[in-house]
Amino acid sequence: MPDRILQAISRQTIDHRGPDFAEVGRTALEGMKRIFKTESSVIIYPSSGTGAWEAALVNTLSPGDKVLMYETGHFAATWSSLAKKIGLDAEVIGGDWRAGADPDLICERLKQDSGHEIRAVCVVHNETSTGSVSPIAEIRKAIDEANHPALFLVDTISGLASIDLCFDAWGIDVCIAGSQKGLMLPPGLSFNAISEKALAAHKSASLQRSYWDWSDMLGPNSKGFFPYTPATNLLYGLNEAIEMLEEEGLDNVFARHARHGAATRSAVKTWGLDVLCARQGQESGVLTAVVMPDGHSADAFRNTALQSFDISLGNGLSKVADRVFRIGHLGDFNDLMLSATLAGVEMSLARAGVPHNEGGVQTAMNQLK
Repeated sequence: MPDRILQAISRQTIDHRGPDFAEVGRTALEGMKRIFKTESSVIIYPSSGTGAWEAALVNTLSPGDKVLMYETGHFAATWSSLAKKIGLDAEVIGGDWRAGADPDLICERLKQDSGHEIRAVCVVHNETSTGSVSPIAEIRKAIDEANHPALFLVDTISGLASIDLCFDAWGIDVCIAGSQKGLMLPPGLSFNAISEKALAAHKSASLQRSYWDWSDMLGPNSKGFFPYTPATNLLYGLNEAIEMLEEEGLDNVFARHARHGAATRSAVKTWGLDVLCARQGQESGVLTAVVMPDGHSADAFRNTALQSFDISLGNGLSKVADRVFRIGHLGDFNDLMLSATLAGVEMSLARAGVPHNEGGVQTAMNQLK
């Protein structure tokens, strides 16, 4: 987290019902519209991204509704599990965890649904567990090609403010995000961006909701306030984060992430290791998941890196547990930080006895020059 954001968070907490807070709330709510690239409403919850997952579903759907979900990795699978727990009929298109969601498979399934029983299509934009990106604009076209009225729900928890996302232009109905990734904040804030179509569905949706209810939020939000206690100091940090992102320029932010992702993948390939995402053009600029050679434990390697060089690498989750490690390159990150990270990984590979070729760091540095 940048010092600017930490300093903003450390400001004195003020009365969230008082007149001074209204400007804080309005600035955050309007600023997030620009980050999502939408003219529609954005709701901010004091919660993790999991809460925003649930909010997106309970505000638009009714018990027993069928939703079509695409399993691109651990987090897509967890979202579908949540949907089932709250009483939805979640139909899952299985993926191999090495690519984003396939628009053709979604289109094919929607064309089969002549009775329009499927009420929503749910896709993860940037799958944090695998380092794969789903082509959201193409999936919107697939839904349209199928001439299907389903709502389009997108999880961009780890994609927002790191990878381009155009809520309005891409025809998304509900977008889910969190504070702890590209927004450079601690965990604790989550977001729903909501379309007019989603708001219309909300009026007839009957899944039980209270804390997550959009109706309770939208009235106070119009004046910069919230119906219950907000995470005031995180909102200070959010406003600083939005200012920093806009100072750099969102297009420059996206280009920086793409550049760091490409440099990291070049290092991995030089080491002779495999990138988990195998679909060219769908590799993430947020993180890179690296497949360990057969017979070598990713978790043991991660422990070596942590103990030897104080580098905390991401672990593999569920289906890829102990098989991959993840290199994050998102948020407040620059060329020097990436070069140092890759140097630590290369030294750790040697120290842990993992078979690899030398020179990955130099390859990445040559690409960054």
